Amino acid sequence: MIPDDDFIQTQGVPGPTKEEVRCLVMCKARISHDGTVVDVGCGSGGLTLESARRARKVISMDKNPEAIKLTRENLEKHGLSPKVQLMEGDALQVLEGVESFDTLLVGGSSGDLPLIIKQGYGKLSKNGSIVVTSILLETRVEAVNTLKEMGMTPDVVEVTIAKGKITERGTMMLGRNPITIISAVKK
Repeated sequence: MIPDDDFIQTQGVPGPTKEEVRCLVMCKARISHDGTVVDVGCGSGGLTLESARRARKVISMDKNPEAIKLTRENLEKHGLSPKVQLMEGDALQVLEGVESFDTLLVGGSSGDLPLIIKQGYGKLSKNGSIVVTSILLETRVEAVNTLKEMGMTPDVVEVTIAKGKITERGTMMLGRNPITIISAVKK
């Protein structure tokens, strides 16, 4: 995993997804070396970069031009640009032009999560994975319900990470935001 501090970050763009969470997402995503990954809501590119280290091709999208710029900078910094196609725009519109893929990662949906999952499911290969990361309770419910509606069996994991900070007296554990990882495989 690329350490969090190795990402270029800005105030106006979320991310990167924390290192430990990226590790779990990559596990749940089951990315193959010859696979294609679609990353919706790429933010600063945490999941895009980790996917590019594993997959043949990554299509990464965000409607925020600053997020696309920041992801591009992070890809260049880590030498992963050739494997990634960056697309700026609304996920539903961008997905229309994407053919089939093996993994759908959704980190940001701007309230369109059910539609993104349904559209993505139609282009997802057999045995392909959908992985949604969520900090909002409502997003968790939407993801689980939509995946079930599509005939998938959701796996739901809530993760709370605490990182140690060395102080003069000892190691202080600092909690990070809890995140839920909802994943499912297309049969």
